[in-house]
Amino acid sequence: MGKAVTIGSGLFLAIGGFLFGYDSGIVTSTIGQPEFISYFGAPDASTEGGIVSSFTGGAILGALSVSWLADVLGRKKTIALGGAISAFGCALQAGAATVAMLIAGRLIAGIAVGILSALVPMYCSEIAEASYRGALSGLLQFMLSWGYFAAQWIGYGCNYSSSSFQWRFPLAFQVVPGLFLAIGTWFLQESPRWLMEKDRHDEARAALIKLHGNGSNDEYLELEFAEIRDTIIAEKTVAVKSWSGLVKKASWRKRLILGCGIQAWGQLSGINVINYYGVSIYKLLGIDTRTSLMIIGISGSLSIVYCAFGLYFLERLGRIKPMIFSATGCGLALLVNAVLSQYYVVGDEKSSNANALRAMVAMNLVFSFFFTFTGIITWVYPAEIFPIEIRARGNSISTLMNWCIGLLIGQTAPLALDKIGFKFFYLFVVLNFLAAASYWIFFPETKGKTLEQMDELFGDQLVPHALEDPAGAEAARVAMKEKDLYAHEEDVS
Repeated sequence: MGKAVTIGSGLFLAIGGFLFGYDSGIVTSTIGQPEFISYFGAPDASTEGGIVSSFTGGAILGALSVSWLADVLGRKKTIALGGAISAFGCALQAGAATVAMLIAGRLIAGIAVGILSALVPMYCSEIAEASYRGALSGLLQFMLSWGYFAAQWIGYGCNYSSSSFQWRFPLAFQVVPGLFLAIGTWFLQESPRWLMEKDRHDEARAALIKLHGNGSNDEYLELEFAEIRDTIIAEKTVAVKSWSGLVKKASWRKRLILGCGIQAWGQLSGINVINYYGVSIYKLLGIDTRTSLMIIGISGSLSIVYCAFGLYFLERLGRIKPMIFSATGCGLALLVNAVLSQYYVVGDEKSSNANALRAMVAMNLVFSFFFTFTGIITWVYPAEIFPIEIRARGNSISTLMNWCIGLLIGQTAPLALDKIGFKFFYLFVVLNFLAAASYWIFFPETKGKTLEQMDELFGDQLVPHALEDPAGAEAARVAMKEKDLYAHEEDVS
């Protein structure tokens, strides 16, 4: 029963990923729709970049706010707030009368998605058992794929309308899941680790039983409870509350670098250049808007299948080997496209070889396949490597890195594509290969470890872990009691 509650909670909260994917994807079809252009005028490169990047700018603010909101309000209330903000921002987009109003709506919706993208994987990592934590946290990316899929096909279908419905309905559609998330989150369990960190031990125990209990694992639950409690209490004795502590303490600094690094490499794979500017890219190939939207829709459909397989294999293969495979494959796919474009998408030769153009479209689909593990693990890894004392701050900054680089790409990609076309992708070829090398050299594997056991990987373990060494944990607990470190805690011996 407990496992069903946990997985059900993760599935529900993955609505946040749906909003992320939908709002990211709908801009691709919206700015290319004839009725949108008729209403607002054809956007130039800077306006197009502003429409796309306003969402990313909002996400930066939202991700940063999680560093405070998630610790003060708790995980549940902050997620509910994100859903409500999303609904408001999306309604503003749907009713936009000016480009400025559209940009404001996307900014507000971006704040919501920034909150949700930072917090949903973190919440899922805190409620899940180690054996399926990665898959549960990775549901954000799975539902992101569904959101992107829905955006692509709704945009494609609405292309047949000859009124403002063509672009207003796709923007209005996303209000519903935002409201659903804002209301439904109140019925979920609060994170037992957050409750424990706030010294609400009885509530934490009750939540842990509901999330992990099956009626016959009481001993396991007691050990898990003890491991979480012991680790959190020990962390509090050495915690540095200031932001500077994140970089002054060596083990925390390493975690922060790895969390930011994996998020940065995910953005620098080139995925969002393809996602955001898909229609513009296919125009370089001489493909019309409707056909472009259909191709993008097919790619989105395949991404769902790829992501489902990725989640299945995640706990079997771990985190790092799939990331090396993913980055290498993305680099090779982009290399093929960049080379083909050098000979078949320049000057008068633009459409001279139909097979070459088809190969380039196919390579985008191949890129989507290889990106699968990067898409999943960039959200999973940062959410699981930080200790509870800095988890909200650490994951907030890591997610902030994702959105900051996304903003940079959002501003520069349309200009680069306009000036140098597919040659822009040579940059991402190099970056993908560098990412693969960094995963191999610097990133420790986290598969199978509980959140409390991550300290073994970073050299800052403070107490024995009850699930690994019950006797050692009990002895350490007795020793700490003698030092009055447990004076304010309940006696569970």
